[in-house]
Amino acid sequence: MDAMSTAMEWYLPVIWALLLAVAIAMYVVLDGFDLGIGILFPFAKDEREKDQMMNSVAPFWDGNETWLILGGGGLLVAFPLAYSIVMPALYLPVIFMLLALVFRGVAFEFRWVADTSRFLWNAAFTGGSTLAAFFQGVLLGGFVQGIKVEGNAFAGGPLDWATPFALLCGLGVVCGYALLGAVWLVMKTEGQTAVRARAHAQFLLPAMLVFMGIVSLWTPIAFPRIAERWFVAPNLFYLAPVPLVTLALAYGVWRWLAKGHEYLPFFGVIGLFLLGYVGIGISIFPYLVPPSLTVWETAAAPASQIFMLIGAVFILPLILGYVAFVYWIFRGKVRAGEGYH
Repeated sequence: MDAMSTAMEWYLPVIWALLLAVAIAMYVVLDGFDLGIGILFPFAKDEREKDQMMNSVAPFWDGNETWLILGGGGLLVAFPLAYSIVMPALYLPVIFMLLALVFRGVAFEFRWVADTSRFLWNAAFTGGSTLAAFFQGVLLGGFVQGIKVEGNAFAGGPLDWATPFALLCGLGVVCGYALLGAVWLVMKTEGQTAVRARAHAQFLLPAMLVFMGIVSLWTPIAFPRIAERWFVAPNLFYLAPVPLVTLALAYGVWRWLAKGHEYLPFFGVIGLFLLGYVGIGISIFPYLVPPSLTVWETAAAPASQIFMLIGAVFILPLILGYVAFVYWIFRGKVRAGEGYH
């Protein structure tokens, strides 16, 4: 029994960490192109084009945020100690992000019925989307750079997250989401909207690669623990394919955009996001509160994790099935003048 209990105490936190990683990845990919539409909104030619852009995500945007709730709720119930430390450390950017998402959602609904005030809702949609993306990047940067912990409690200040590194990550996520929104429009729209989106994607792809390159160089220079993970043998040889595959895939996306492909750029950009996400995971795992507390040190009691895991086993397939069903039902392109609102 002792051996079994020890094994459970080791495996259960890893399983929950993987579930949280999947939930966050799903949110970034799915809500990323929603937010990207808002970031690109000011570059639309006219209101008709903006309508087409919003209609391309109208059936999906609210459901995509389910994964954010799952990620936050999963952190609370599976790793309560990590939640009690991470939230105070990153409280302000979390609040700013949630408020921005509220503005984005309200603007999405009210813009359709607005007449004289439509320009205000356009601004709220763009501002909410851009700020939500920016603060998600800030949260990422603040998390990667580490959180000051003493006695299993947050021991830093309310602005510890506001560093040049975190702000750079915020700008990088804005650029990345804009690229994801652009290739989504290439896939889901036609006419001048798709043409303009392709041009935006060809500009945003190298810009995002620049941000990825700066962050990839900054992290090992500023954080020795990450340099040891990537550049000490034998890890150096095992992990070398990650940046190489990223560069190869980026070149493929560039070629697909130039050749007029519609679907391949979108899935290629998703691949770039996932490769970057894997790189972050490699840099920080097994720490759930970098650089001091691991997934095992912050996990809930095994009995609690098992109880919640049983529910997750049933709920996750239902969520995934629903997501697949919605995307299948609303497949195909959105033409100007068409919509689901």
